[in-house]
This record gives sequence, structure tokens and C-alpha cells, in this order.
Amino acid sequence: MERLEQRLPTIASINTSQSLSQPGLPARCQSLDEKKAISDVRRTFCLFVTFDLLFVSLLWIIELNTNGGIKENLKDEILSYDFRTSFFDIFSLAVFRFLVLLLAYALLRLRHWWVIAVTTLITSGFLIVKVILSIQFQTRGAFGYVLPIVSFVLVWLETWFLDFKVLIQEAEDERLYQTSHAAFVHSPLLYPRGVSEGQFYSPPESFAGSEDEFEGEGTERRAVTPQEKEYVCQGREAMQVMEQILGQEACWKFEKANEYNDVVYTFEIPYHGRSFILKAFLQCPAELIYQEVILQPEKVVIWNRTVTVCQVLQRVDDNTVITYDVSAGAAGGVVSPRDFVNVRRIERKKEMYISSGMSTTHNSRPPQNKYVRGENGPGGFVVLKSPQNPRVCTFLWILNTDLKGRLPRYLIQQSLAATMFEFIAHLRQRVSEIREASQY
Repeated sequence: MERLEQRLPTIASINTSQSLSQPGLPARCQSLDEKKAISDVRRTFCLFVTFDLLFVSLLWIIELNTNGGIKENLKDEILSYDFRTSFFDIFSLAVFRFLVLLLAYALLRLRHWWVIAVTTLITSGFLIVKVILSIQFQTRGAFGYVLPIVSFVLVWLETWFLDFKVLIQEAEDERLYQTSHAAFVHSPLLYPRGVSEGQFYSPPESFAGSEDEFEGEGTERRAVTPQEKEYVCQGREAMQVMEQILGQEACWKFEKANEYNDVVYTFEIPYHGRSFILKAFLQCPAELIYQEVILQPEKVVIWNRTVTVCQVLQRVDDNTVITYDVSAGAAGGVVSPRDFVNVRRIERKKEMYISSGMSTTHNSRPPQNKYVRGENGPGGFVVLKSPQNPRVCTFLWILNTDLKGRLPRYLIQQSLAATMFEFIAHLRQRVSEIREASQY
């Protein structure tokens, strides 16, 4: 098994000259290397801090104009400052937050929450004490309550935005940049696709990915219309991205594992975002998984409870099919069922079987109100043969999906990992049933 894992990064040979000669590659590499001095989400946070100061200042000025002239009220609140009646300290707190937060997160560009934790603690404690002691607030009209409440709400909104938006987004952007930099500088953009030995629904002597796939005569199914050729191109693109992911196994980030030593990883793929990768070892020949998972997608619903519908809408050619899938709900019903229209490309190679795919459109399955239409990025299934033991194999599921809808990111990540573990559990059960029936 260790030798099998070591062979994974070498699933495709590296042809540097071919990759570097692809059009548009230098510009794309250059765009990845140009990191912004300050991120968009951090800039938004700084704008919100400025809004905090301006809004509190506006409310304070309006309050100064309510009773008497602004000059007289300024003298009372500043020169004759009284903690129980003056609002000058609330304005000063807004100035304090503005200066400290912009210094820390705009000029020094800190990536830690401790600064805003200090400003929030000071502001919250001060406002609570002031409200308790300043019983004369009710004599000041509505502003006796508006200014403390607004200040309290704004400071906690700033804390939430920095902790749950700025820091998380910048950490993800940094991981994406590091991964992209390694992929583009130290290796070709995409690993060239190896020559396939066979095809899906094709004669044994035909070859997937050959130059005459769109041309020539023969008994094989061919893509003939412009739409069919587009489907084939989408399938090839998904296959190339999958091979890049497989070739970057050292960059996979561990996420979760279960009692069967199945592991879910994540990987940031340039221009496609985060992919989830399930890696599992199965006690069965690779050909069995190839038949059950890859060759017969419409029969997966029989044993896989994570999918309720899987229909083959069109067979484009011997390697490419269009499918319609409906996923079951997840996270205890919090994530409702989604439907997908996918293009799938299936290839059989020397030591593996690959089914790659991504979202597409098809006239027979437009979006409907019954389901939320999800969108899949490049991904699919890989079944690796074991060179030492033909009765075991390694199974990989690469999932890059956007469930759409307004779902928290942490909930999506947890539901996807749980769905992958549930899928492999159903697959093991299916393998066990087949082995019992056919004595595999």
C-alpha cells in the first residue's frame, strides 16, 4: 500500500515544454504572483470602522443641537464634563476605536484578533458602567438611549466582521496563493493527460482522447454537433484538473478521518476554489468499483442513500455522458436536496479508472422550483489498482461543489465531509453484498 501511495503523484508524466507553450499561461501566472497590499475584505472592515466614527459623531452633534445651542452644550459636555450626563466620552470611545483599529489593521496589517478584542472589551465595559450609573439619561430624550445602544452594537459588529470574515477569508486566500504559487512556479499548470487504454462503451481497440475523436469514420459513437463537442471539451477540462489535483498530493490538507481510516482532505485548486478529497482503501478489485460507481451511474441510487436520482440524459460519445443527479438532504435536513446537471468523462488507464466531471446545462433539465440547482466544479472518481494485490484498491472521490443558497460555510464543510463518509460506508456495504453473492 505504501508503494501505491507513492505512485499517486506520478499518474501523469510531466511535459514541461507542452505546458509552457499553452496560450495565456504567462499572464495567468503573473496574476497569481501579484498579491494585493490590502485585501478587499480588510478594506471593507476599515470602511466600517470609519462609518462607526462618523455615525456616532453625527448622532452626538444632533444631540448637542436638541436643547439650547451647540456651543453651550459643548461647554457643558467637555469643559464641565460629568460622567453621568455627558456623551463626550462615547464620542471619544469612537475616536479611540477608529485610531487603534486603523493603526492595527490598516497600517500594521495585523492578522490577529487581540487588538479588536481589547477595544471591544473596553468599549463594552465602559458603556455598561455608564448606563448603570447615568440614571439621568431619561431626561435627555431618545438620544439618552440611542448613543450607547448604537455604540455597543457597532463595536460588536466590527468584532464579528473581523473574526468571521476578514481573518478567515485572508487565511483562505493565503492558502490559495501558496498552492497556486507552488503549482505554477515549480510545476506545469496542468499535468498532460496520459494515453488511455480503453473507453466507455467503446471497442477495446479504440483510444480515448485521440486526435480523431471528432473526426473520422468507425463504429464508435462520435460527438458531431457543436454542443456535443462542447460537452467533450468540458469533460477533458475536468479530467485535466483532476490529474493536477492527483499530482499535488503533498499539498492536500488533512480535514477528517473515521474509524475505517478513510480520510477527507482539502485542496485549493487555482481558479476553481476548494476541493474535498476522500481517500479510502477497499477490500475488492478495482474492476468491481469501476463497474458499480463509474460505468453504471444510474444504478448508484440503488445502494447510495446520499443520492435520490441519477439519470443519464445523453450519451455524447463513447467517453462522455450527461447526467442529472439529485442529492439527498444533509446535516439533519438543514441542507435541503440539490439537483445537478453534470458532464462526465470516463477513461480507463493502465493502473487506474477515472470518471471526471463538472456542471453543465442541458435542455431537458432546466432549473426548477422543486430543488436548488447546485454547481459542481471539476471533480470525480478515481480507482487505483494495487500492483502487489489485485484484490484491493484505492478509491478517491474529488468533490468541488457550490450548493448555492445562503448556507454558513462551516455547515457546508461539515456536511460535505459527512456526506463523503456516508457514501463510502454505503459503497463498502455494496461491495460486501456483491462479494457474498458472487464470491468475490
